[in-house]
Amino acid sequence: MSRLRIAEIFGPTVQGEGALIGQPTVFVRAGGCDYRCVWCDSLHAVDSQFRHDWAALTPEAVMARIRSLSGGRPLTVSISGGNPAIQDFAPLIALGRAEGYGFACETQGSIAQDWFAALDMLVLSPKPPSSGEATDWARFDACLAAAGAAPVVMKLVIFDAADYAFARAAHARHPGLPLYLQPGNPEVGPEAPVDLEAAAARLRGLIDTVTADGWFAPRVLPQLHVWVWGNQRGV
Repeated sequence: MSRLRIAEIFGPTVQGEGALIGQPTVFVRAGGCDYRCVWCDSLHAVDSQFRHDWAALTPEAVMARIRSLSGGRPLTVSISGGNPAIQDFAPLIALGRAEGYGFACETQGSIAQDWFAALDMLVLSPKPPSSGEATDWARFDACLAAAGAAPVVMKLVIFDAADYAFARAAHARHPGLPLYLQPGNPEVGPEAPVDLEAAAARLRGLIDTVTADGWFAPRVLPQLHVWVWGNQRGV
């Protein structure tokens, strides 16, 4: 029986960013990633040193945990990582949808999966230059094609001017994708305190840049969970 490598399952809480911000959600965070972003805020689901903390669970066991957390009341399940596209989440999605649960997934767009087409929303988040990774646009386009008729949005993290230029170029490449921008959080790690004044300044700076540029395509949003809980895990 196939098993999923799971770093954590938690909720219900609210989605903290992007198109579903504020929506009640249970998170299923997959273990493993093909990227190593320098500012990664979920290394516990990425780096191999944490593998001993990951659980190998059947889709049925994952669904049982989701059901328990939600009290059996269907809501949105967000599949994140790491990069969840490394694994086959099709059986879990089928189980959940049969019970009325919706599914969203966020991935960088480096690995295409057929199960993208079964999602209620696919969030493609190509990594900008500050990440230290490079986007393969052919792979990104393959992910977009795999989604079929499923809704797809693009979300980008902005740390600096190079990231902003990358976002402009990404939107020019895919102008039909709803676009969400958020300022990057340099204060990563569950023990790292968050300077909310500095976070507000970064958000204001990004808003000012977009409006001064006359670029009205993106929605600029904060990371809501960082404002409420800081870098605490499991919320």
